Parts: sequence; C-alpha cells; structure tokens
Amino acid sequence: MTISGCLRKMRVSHGADDAVDYTLELCKPGSKTDEVTATLPMNALLSREIRLRPSGKIFCVNCGKGTKKSFSDGYCWRCFSTLAETDMCVMKPHTCHFDKGTCRDPDWGLKHCFQEHALYLARSSGLKVGITRGTQVPTRFIDQGASEALIIGLFPSRKEVGEAEFAISHEMSDKTNWKRMLVNETCDTPFDQCLAHARSLLTPSQQEHLLPSGRLLRFAYPHLSWPSKISNSFNFDKSPLIHSPLIGIRGQYLIFEAGVLNIRSQSGYEVEIEVE
Repeated sequence: MTISGCLRKMRVSHGADDAVDYTLELCKPGSKTDEVTATLPMNALLSREIRLRPSGKIFCVNCGKGTKKSFSDGYCWRCFSTLAETDMCVMKPHTCHFDKGTCRDPDWGLKHCFQEHALYLARSSGLKVGITRGTQVPTRFIDQGASEALIIGLFPSRKEVGEAEFAISHEMSDKTNWKRMLVNETCDTPFDQCLAHARSLLTPSQQEHLLPSGRLLRFAYPHLSWPSKISNSFNFDKSPLIHSPLIGIRGQYLIFEAGVLNIRSQSGYEVEIEVE
C-alpha cells in the first residue's frame, strides 16, 4: 500500500480502556482547507515495515503556498510572522497583549483565548504543569505523551490560566523531556504532593479557580516495546528516506526500530508512505 500527500498532526482518540488510537492524515498539497486525501490507522501498523520518502516540497499549513523552510510546525514565514496563532503569547500566555489593542487578530483572540481553559498537572517524563483550552481535553495530554493528567483548575481566559501556570512554573517544570518520555522513563511522585505545592504558589484569587478534587485521566499508548535510548531523531530536512519497522507511537512521535519521527514538526511536508 502506497499513499502520498502533505503531513498533518496525527488525529487521536481516547477509549474507555484508556487506550490511545492514532490516525495519520495526508492532505492535498497546496490545500488551504486541509483537504484529506488519505488516512492510515497507525495502531494497526505496529511491527510493519514503513517507508517514508519526502518529495522535498513543503506547503504552508495555513495558506497552502510552497515554502523553502517550515516555521512553528508547518507555517511559511509570512503566516508565522503575522498570524495570531503563531504569536509568542500563544507559547507564553501570561504575556497576552489583547488588552493593549495589539493582538494580531482580535477576532481570533476572542474566539480562542476568551473561553474556558484548564490548568493541569501531567506525568510524561517528570511531573509538569500545563494549560489547554477545555475543547482540547484530552488531545493536549496525548500530544504531550502523558501517561496521566490531572485537571486541577478551570479559568475563564487563556491569560488568567497562563498567569497561574507561570507562577507554578518557577518551581515546577512546564516542559516535557521528550527523550525520557519516549523511553517510558517517568517519575512516580504522587499528584497530591505536587498539587498541594502548586496551590501554595498561587494567589488567593487564582486559588478560587481550582477544583475541589482533580479530574484524573490515564493513557495507554500503542507499542511493542519502548526503546532503551533515543539515538536517532529523524527529520525530512536531513533524512531523505526512513525505512524501518514501527514499534510504537507516543505523543506525536512515530517510534521506529531505527529512530523516532515527530510528525507534528513535519507538518506541511509532502511525503510518499509505503507500508510493506
């Protein structure tokens, strides 16, 4: 079986048995509407030999135009430097500048930033603090490769939850060590212990948005085995061909016997995929 098209972040679903299911989607090159032309049910491909061959072409995931270089997971430079969704405040929500009248796209800001956001703790490598829109639960946790996630608070806007995350991040990491996550090296620190400490770092008004009891979610990722170490990380700028058996999937990473590939970071790349 051979399919071709432009990569997008894998679609995920979370079953009642905590199992995570992955679908890889390929879109029509140059499509502004993410027109899906082919899909692969990735869980079913464990143990299969997979060949990925990039064409050398990259198409912006927003405007669809060809670009020589990809920025921020698939944008051309023009879109990356002008869109609200690629502004620095998306990565650092506590720096939101909507109230100053300088949002790149106020309509986008109203739609995406002024809605309920969750503050959470996640166990991916170590324990980390994070935030996500309520509509992105549990997708955000899966994309980070978390084995467990505990929703600890609900805030009315992205800036407010971002300020709470920033306060906690001074003493608790807000990042995932992706190499430790992919070898399934996780800490066993109890959530209750971290929650009590996180609460102490917030102001009384921020604490009012915390939940009386957190909502715990668990995730089981498809794998035959976890690698003992990550010795090779593929990307299509340097890897003209990937040919290896698939042994696992976690976060947005495909884990091959020969190395790992972050599908999200390769969004917009045109590839041919052959399953042997």
